Amino acid sequence: MNLYTKSVFFLAVMCLAAVMSASAQVPATPAPKKGTVIEILKADTLQMIEHDSVNLTRFIGHAAFKQGSTLFYCDSAIKNNKTNIVDAYGNVHINQADSIHIYGNYLNYDGNTRMAILRENARLTDGKVTITGPELQYDMNAKIGSYLKTGKLVNGKSVLTSDEGFYYTETKEMHFQRHVVLVDPDYTLATDALLYNTETKVANIIAPTTINEGKRTMYVTSGYYDTDKGYGNFGNRPVIEDSTGTLTADNIEMNKITGLAYANGNMVYRDTINKMSLLGNHGTVNQLQKTILVTQKPLVIMEKNKDTLYMTADTLFSGIIKPGDSLSIPSVAGLKKQPYVEPLHTVRTARPKYDIPATISPVTKGDALLEKGGVPAAVMMHQADSALARTRAKLDTAMKTVKIAPLKDIPIRDSLPGVMHHADSMAIAARSDKQDTTEYRYLLAYHHVRMFSDSIQGVADSVFYTTKDSVFRFFRDPVMWSNNTTQLSADTMLMYTKNQAADKIVMIKNALIINEAGPGMYNQIKGNDITGYVAGETLDWMHVEGNAETINYIKDQGGAYMSVNKAMCAIINIFFKNGEVNKVTQMKDVEGTVYPFTQRPKEQLQLDNFKWDIKRKPRTKYELMQ
Repeated sequence: MNLYTKSVFFLAVMCLAAVMSASAQVPATPAPKKGTVIEILKADTLQMIEHDSVNLTRFIGHAAFKQGSTLFYCDSAIKNNKTNIVDAYGNVHINQADSIHIYGNYLNYDGNTRMAILRENARLTDGKVTITGPELQYDMNAKIGSYLKTGKLVNGKSVLTSDEGFYYTETKEMHFQRHVVLVDPDYTLATDALLYNTETKVANIIAPTTINEGKRTMYVTSGYYDTDKGYGNFGNRPVIEDSTGTLTADNIEMNKITGLAYANGNMVYRDTINKMSLLGNHGTVNQLQKTILVTQKPLVIMEKNKDTLYMTADTLFSGIIKPGDSLSIPSVAGLKKQPYVEPLHTVRTARPKYDIPATISPVTKGDALLEKGGVPAAVMMHQADSALARTRAKLDTAMKTVKIAPLKDIPIRDSLPGVMHHADSMAIAARSDKQDTTEYRYLLAYHHVRMFSDSIQGVADSVFYTTKDSVFRFFRDPVMWSNNTTQLSADTMLMYTKNQAADKIVMIKNALIINEAGPGMYNQIKGNDITGYVAGETLDWMHVEGNAETINYIKDQGGAYMSVNKAMCAIINIFFKNGEVNKVTQMKDVEGTVYPFTQRPKEQLQLDNFKWDIKRKPRTKYELMQ
């Protein structure tokens, strides 16, 4: 080989080596990521479009694709081979692992990010839940379906709509945002944000929410509501409202099936019809029976324009007296009325004697009104406190021996004016063509009752009140004060109210009025029964009947004490002025003694059962709130 030939050969080898070296430095095209390759399964017609930078494949007629475990079906499609994006048209159907099915008339699918966007009659379903909207997005990797331009979820009979929604198909959780409305045959829920589990049907409250169940509406801001079982647990002071009242507390747990709601922490129940509020730290409400039991510092407030009444006790219970129920024995499950067997004892007064019908509970001996049905025994719920439980056995035993007098006509002369008797009510019922469907609410206060209003203050062991007659019945050592100087006491006391204010006070058996005339000096009036009348929110006059006794300190015109009068008679009328005793009139069989003031026998100037109990008097409404 000559030199020229060797040179040409060497140059060619060098050039070839350079070319091969340059070729080796060009990066190779990366292989497709696992799972991103879109396989073509079938199509009636296939067209390749390639020019410049365009590299498309067009599929026409019954096109089918596959990516991993996901199948795609459509009428036609265009695949960009460079971007791995598919646009599909007509009868689009995506089947992911035979669990999620998505439909629409148009699909834009990114094979790299595995994000699908469907429009026109878009629909997603997992067999139980169906989501529809003008546009649906589905992330194949995260398995999250969403809509951002309004949408609807159907889960059984429940239909949920919102502006935005995100469905996590694996956990069955749905997150709704803006203008969220859940409509069910039993309720309607409205909010701006909601978490809803389509499997458990539990709605988690994350924003102010209104749940309307027809007869009841709930306003809640946190907690959860089991829409399937009707059970809810709400915090942050939820409000439950119906046609008769509202209930709110720091936390409320309610069960629609049982009708029970448990309110804990600063509970307030407001009876909007009767303008009465019940407060306490714990309350149990039976929404089917329309009852409420309040414990842990309970307080009842009865509103009036000028003189609101406040009352507290160990336990408060309120229920409904339905048409046909006895006034003295409200209808309560487990409480049975006893047959008429034996008449009650009549009241001994200076007027003609007559039997009082069983429906008039005040006319009994001592605290017999409590024992013979004035306060129902079986209304005590199992949640009652220990003090209530201790009295239950005693009351239940007493109820079994109730003796009720036969019904008789009431004579025209009546020692209890203003009280509707059986004969009166029968006459009214006979004149009425329409059946009464009115429901009246009653209130029971048990143990250590204390009451305060600007006109009347009082204490007792227990109290029964009903809106049917607007009468407070005080039992077991009741004491009332009309001001700081006048005290009323008896075995049983009744306070009639009008427009939520005291109108009349009836004192039954061992009635005693004490008026402080000065330090250590007390005007006293005693009788079998005393009726007092209130005018202008203060005592106006009082009527005493039966074995009346008085002790009065008499002053001259200058205000100096002259004498002390001690007398006995059949009837006494006492007239008040500015809350103070102004005039005393004694009638029929008057007997008495007048003692000069300086010679008064101090040891004889207290009637039987005298007890000045001013220390027990509630001085302000704030005492009852502590």
